[in-house]
Amino acid sequence: MSRDYPLDKTRNIGIAAHIDAGKTTVTERILFYTGKVHRMGEVHEGSAVMDWMDQERERGITITSAATTCEWKDHRINIIDTPGHVDFTVEVERSLRVLDGVVAIFCAVGGVEPQSETVWRQADKYNIPRLAFVNKMDRVGSDFLNVVEMMRTKLKANAMPIQLPIGEGEDFTGIADLISMKAYTYDTEDFGATYKESVIPEDLLVSCEMAREELLESLADYDEEIVHHVLDGAEVSEETIRKALRKAVLDAKVVPVLCGSAFKNKGVQHLLNAVVDLLPNPMDIPPVKGVNPFTKNEEERAADPEAPFAALVFKVMTDPYVGLLHYMRVYSGTVKAGTHIVNATNKKKERFGRVLLMHANKRDELTEVSAGDIVAVVGLKHSATGDTLCDLKHPLQLEMMDFPEPVISVAIEPKTKADELKLSDALGRLSNEDPTFVVKVDEDTGQTLISGMGELHLEILVDRMLREFSVHANVGRPMVAFKETITKQTRSEGRFVRQSGGRGQYGHVIIEIEPNPGGGFEFETRMRGAAVPKQYVPYVEDGIRQSLASGPVNGCPMVDVKITLIDGSSHEVDSSELAFRVAGSMAFNDGVRKAGPVLLEPVMDVEVVLPMDYVGDVMSDLNMRRGKVEGMSQRGDTQVISARAPLSDMFGYATALRSLTQGRAIYSMQFSHYDKVPGDMVAQLQGRVRGLA
Repeated sequence: MSRDYPLDKTRNIGIAAHIDAGKTTVTERILFYTGKVHRMGEVHEGSAVMDWMDQERERGITITSAATTCEWKDHRINIIDTPGHVDFTVEVERSLRVLDGVVAIFCAVGGVEPQSETVWRQADKYNIPRLAFVNKMDRVGSDFLNVVEMMRTKLKANAMPIQLPIGEGEDFTGIADLISMKAYTYDTEDFGATYKESVIPEDLLVSCEMAREELLESLADYDEEIVHHVLDGAEVSEETIRKALRKAVLDAKVVPVLCGSAFKNKGVQHLLNAVVDLLPNPMDIPPVKGVNPFTKNEEERAADPEAPFAALVFKVMTDPYVGLLHYMRVYSGTVKAGTHIVNATNKKKERFGRVLLMHANKRDELTEVSAGDIVAVVGLKHSATGDTLCDLKHPLQLEMMDFPEPVISVAIEPKTKADELKLSDALGRLSNEDPTFVVKVDEDTGQTLISGMGELHLEILVDRMLREFSVHANVGRPMVAFKETITKQTRSEGRFVRQSGGRGQYGHVIIEIEPNPGGGFEFETRMRGAAVPKQYVPYVEDGIRQSLASGPVNGCPMVDVKITLIDGSSHEVDSSELAFRVAGSMAFNDGVRKAGPVLLEPVMDVEVVLPMDYVGDVMSDLNMRRGKVEGMSQRGDTQVISARAPLSDMFGYATALRSLTQGRAIYSMQFSHYDKVPGDMVAQLQGRVRGLA
C-alpha cells in the first residue's frame, strides 16, 4: 500500500467481547460514520457487512474474524471484528496476536460475562492497550457504573470512566464527557451522524465533577501538571489530560471507559475519537522480537518501512473467487506484489502473487504493502497460520502462535463414492484454515474423526462442507476428547531381545515414571555412565512418545507424565535404534499400568442467566448432569448460576434449558480444565469414548 497515511496516523485495532454484546453493530456504525458504507447493516436483519458468511447471517452471530479499513480525522483505522462465541475463540486469539489495541465491548445490562473474561485474559497475554465501550445503554436495566465496578472486580482492570451517560434505559439521550466537561446529544433523524454540544445537565454535574477528580488522581503519575492540579486545585487543559491518559493507556495501566448505544446510533463517533487519541500507532509498540533461523541469534524489527521486510501470517481462508488468502500483519519493511520472499518457519521460498486490502469479503488490489499494514496475499503455497514471511537476505522467525486443543469430535463419512474425494479435499482446506479443527483416522475403527472446540464449531464446519464444497456426509454423535494420566510414581523395565541366526536386536532400559500435573510430557536422563549409549537415548524417548497416543484405561492419549531414564544396557553388536525404541515403548506400557492410570474428561465453566422462578429446576438439572454449582448472584432482575460440569453430560443442554424455563434462560459454556472421571463412571464410558491425539 502506498503510504497514504504515515505510521503515526495508523491504528490497528480489534473489536472483541462476549457474544451478543454488540461488536458487529458497533463496527457497522463505525463504517457508516467514517463513510465506508452508505447504509448501515443490521445483525438481526442479516444485512451486516462484517457478517458476510451465510451461516453468520442466518444465526445472527459472528463466526469468523473479518478485517476492514476506514478513515477518521486524517487517520487510517484497520479493524478486525472478532467472534464472541467461545467455540470460535481461536479467531480472537490470532487476531489479538497482531493488533496494537483493542476496543472491548460490554453490555450495559449483562456487564462482564464469561467470554468477556476470556477475551480480557487473551488481551492480557499480549499486554494490549484497551478501551472499553459500555454498549446498549438504551436497554431496560442498563447500569453503567455497575459495569465499571464489574470490570474492576472481575477483570482486575483499572477501569476509569471518561464519560458518564445522560440517562439510562429508555431515558438515555447522550453522553457527558469528563475531559471536556460538555454534554453531547444525538440527532435521531440522520442516524446520529450529527450531535449537539451543550452544558452538562445540573442533576449530573456533581457526579461528573467527582468522576473527573477520580480520573485526574489516577493520571497524576503520568503528568506533573496534573499533580499540581490535584495539590493546588489549578485548572488542567483537555490536551494535558489526553496526553497523560494516552501514556497511561499505552502502558496498559488504565482502561478508559466510554458508553453509548450502537443500535440507537449514540456514542460511536466519540469512541472513534478515543481510538485516534488514545490507542497506539505501530511506532508506539515495542519492536517485535524474533530469531534468525540460521544463526539462532535474537533480532528485532522496528515499525519502519525502510527496514528489512517481516510479516506474520495470522489467518488462512479459502475464497471462492481468488483461492487461498493468507492474512498477514506487516511489522517492518516494504514489499511489492510479485516479490519473492522466504517463509522463515519452514525455510521455503514464496512469491506474493497479489496483495489485497480486505473489506469483509470484498477486496481492493494493492501494488505494495509496508510496516503497519494488515492485508491478504494470494499465491502463497507453503505457508500456514503462525508462519513468518521475511526478506530473503534478512531472515527472521517471529514467535509462533499457541492454539487450544479441541475438546469434542464426531465421526464423518461421505454419503456416496463421488463424495469421497471431495470430502478429503474439503477437510484438508478447512483444517488449513482453522488450527483448532483437527482431522484424524481412528486406527481401531477406520473412521475419519473431525475434532473441534464445541458442537456449534463442528456444526458450522459440516454446513460449510455442504455449501462451499458440495460434500454430502453422514455425521455421527459427538464424542468427547477424553485423556489419561497417572497418579503414582513407579519404576519399570523394558527389554527387547531377538536372535535370528545373524545379527540380532538388543535394547534394555529402566525408567522411572511419575505424575507431572500441568507439565505435559517430560523426558530426562539420570544414568551413571553410559548404560544406554548416548546415540540411542533419543530413540528411547521416541518409543515412549509413540506410546503416549494410547493409554491403558480406554486407549486415550496420555498427558502430564514425566519419564526419567535411569539405567539399562546395550550390546556392542546387536543394539540398534529400533531395539531401543521398542524397549522404551515396552517399559512405558508396562509402567503406566502400575502407576495408577486414570481417565480424564474436559470440564466446562457454565453460566446460566434466568428468572428466579426457574432456579430450582435448573439447579436440579445441573446436578443430574454431574454439575457443581460454584455460586449464585443477581444481575438486574435475573439470577446468575455459575457452575462446572463435564462436557460429556452437557450435550443437548440448550434444548433442555429452553424446555425447563419456557425459553426465558440463556447460558454460556467454555472449557475450564481436565478432571478425573469418577470410578463408577469409567465402566459406563469404557469403549464409548475416544481420545484426540
